[in-house]
Amino acid sequence: MAVPTAAAALLVVGVVSIALGRYPVPVGHVVEVLVGQLTGNAYPGPATEQDVVTLVRLPRVLLGALVGGGLAVGGVALQAAFRNPLVSPQVIGVSSGASFGGALALVLGLGTGYLVASAFVFGMAALGVVFLVTAGRGGASMLMIVLGGVVTGSFFTALVSLLTYLADPYSTLPAIVFWLLGSLATATFGKVLVAAVPVLVGFAVLLALRWRINVLSLGDEDAAAVGIRPRPVRWTLLTAVALIVAGAVAVSGVIGWVGLVIPHLVRMWVGPDHRVLLPVSFLVGAAFLVTVDTLARTLSGGEIPLGVLTALVGAPAFFVLLRRNRDRIWDRA
Repeated sequence: MAVPTAAAALLVVGVVSIALGRYPVPVGHVVEVLVGQLTGNAYPGPATEQDVVTLVRLPRVLLGALVGGGLAVGGVALQAAFRNPLVSPQVIGVSSGASFGGALALVLGLGTGYLVASAFVFGMAALGVVFLVTAGRGGASMLMIVLGGVVTGSFFTALVSLLTYLADPYSTLPAIVFWLLGSLATATFGKVLVAAVPVLVGFAVLLALRWRINVLSLGDEDAAAVGIRPRPVRWTLLTAVALIVAGAVAVSGVIGWVGLVIPHLVRMWVGPDHRVLLPVSFLVGAAFLVTVDTLARTLSGGEIPLGVLTALVGAPAFFVLLRRNRDRIWDRA
C-alpha cells in the first residue's frame, strides 16, 4: 500500500502545485487541461490558463519530481553501499564534484548535453575518491566516510570558487551563481528530457539491483556468502548514483538535504527492504521537492533559491528525526 499511497500523494501535490502561483488556476481547470492534453480534447476555458498550465508549470512540476526523486533514491543507494545512515550525495561530495563539472561547462560556454556529461564525470570522480579512501577489509567506518566526503567536497568547492573568481562578472558569473543556488525557474520540456534520461536510467539500474542492495547493506561477508561480489555491485551502484546526480545537478543546480532526510523518513515508514524503500523514496522525494519549489515561488515576490529553502526545511527536520529516533532509524536495517 505504501507505493500507491505515495503515488497518490505525488499526484495531488503536483496538481495543487500547478494550480498555485501569481496567476492562480482552479484545481478543476488544471485537471480539465491535463485530461484534455492526454485525450486530445480542446480546453474550452481561457487560453491563458492552458498556457500557464502546460507551458509554464507542468514542466516545472515534472522537473522537480525528477530531481527530487532522483536525489532521494541516490541517498538510499549510497547509504546502503557504505552501510552508513549519514551518507548522501551532498555529504559524500558527489554534489560538489558534479557542481564543479557543471560550472566548468558554463565557463567554457558548452551546451546542456556537455554540462550533463561534465557533471557526471566529476561527480563520478568525487565518488571514486571517497570510495578509494574508505575502502577496506572491515568496511568503511563512519568517521572515514564523513572525513573523506568532507575533504572531497571541500576540494571541489574550492575549484568552483576558483571558477567563479575567473568567470566573466557580467555574463558567466551570474549564470554560475544562480545555478549553484538551485532553481527550477528555467524549467522547460527540453530540460525535463535532459534530466529524465540519466535520472530514470540510473533509477532503473537501482531497481534492478534492489535485492542485491538488500544483501549488500548487511555487509560484504554476508553478500559474498550468497554468491554476490560486493565490489562490482557497489561500483555499479555508485555509477548509477553519479548518473542520477549529474542529471539532477545539470538542470537544477545544487539542492541539498533531499538525499539525506527523505531516505530516513521513508525508512521509518516502510522499513529497510529496498524493494519497497527505493520506489517509495523516489515518490516521496518527488513530492517533497515539488512542495518546496511551490513554496519557493509563492512565499515572496521573488523566488527563494531551492538550495536555501531545502536546507532551512531539511536541517531542522533531520535534527528532529535524529532526536526522536536515534536508536532505531538505522538499527532496523
